[in-house]
Amino acid sequence: MPDVQTVGAAIAAATERLKQADVAETPRLDAILLLEQASGIDANRLRLDPAVPLTSAVVAAFGALLQRRLAHEPVSKIVGFREFWSLSFRTGRDVLDPRPDSETLVAGVLAAIADKSAPLRLVDFGTGSGCLLLSLLHELPNATGLGVDLSPAALAIARDNAGRLGLAARAEFREGNWGQGLAGAFDVLMSNPPYIESAVVPTLEPEVAQYDPVLALDGGPDGLDAYRRLAPDLARLAAPAAVVALEVGQGQDAAVSGLLAAAGFSGLSALADLGGIRRVVVGRKAA
Repeated sequence: MPDVQTVGAAIAAATERLKQADVAETPRLDAILLLEQASGIDANRLRLDPAVPLTSAVVAAFGALLQRRLAHEPVSKIVGFREFWSLSFRTGRDVLDPRPDSETLVAGVLAAIADKSAPLRLVDFGTGSGCLLLSLLHELPNATGLGVDLSPAALAIARDNAGRLGLAARAEFREGNWGQGLAGAFDVLMSNPPYIESAVVPTLEPEVAQYDPVLALDGGPDGLDAYRRLAPDLARLAAPAAVVALEVGQGQDAAVSGLLAAAGFSGLSALADLGGIRRVVVGRKAA
């Protein structure tokens, strides 16, 4: 982008390229966020002051970031952060990107907790970036939490997020295979496990198939492998009247509810995300 010398020109040129390539649903926003990363200039100033000049080094850096976006790499992976529950989370290729649909789980758990000042124990299976666990700890000032993941690289990102959000003292992260080797009783048990059918994973949009870890996507032939593995652990580790909340794929809520009911959970309901899809199954362990 050698002829782009101002903020306004850079944003306009990048927006047009993204539109022509049909890569982004929000091409102007993507362009602004990439220029913010390349220049260090706050996004609000980029929007309000198009005459700000850009150095050749910034233009070159912006062009390199734009090429990555044109290759379908998500903006969040490029800039390294994504907002979730009004908090900023570090992300990357080793973790599933935090998504707005998953905020349904956080809201569902909070709605099920009568006393938000209670010293609750939380566990998050397949924690990834830690976005679910840390968002809940942010809202529950006396709670402590454990995040479990099979990926050491994901756990490093989760620990970093806990530290940056000031929650490291109340959050522990442990490498593990679902609930294997865990003991104790938890008041809230949650997971956003892999739930995409194996045959479907390669057909997902490039932003997901190429840049999210397969470990966080592939749920086996029918997408339900993780829930079958989790159900006995959830039953064993749940305190009396504990809340369980699982994110599910479209059309999976009935099957997952059945697995939880067989494991001893009741009062099961499915919560819809902003798109109207039944996205989260919530229930309780019998008191």
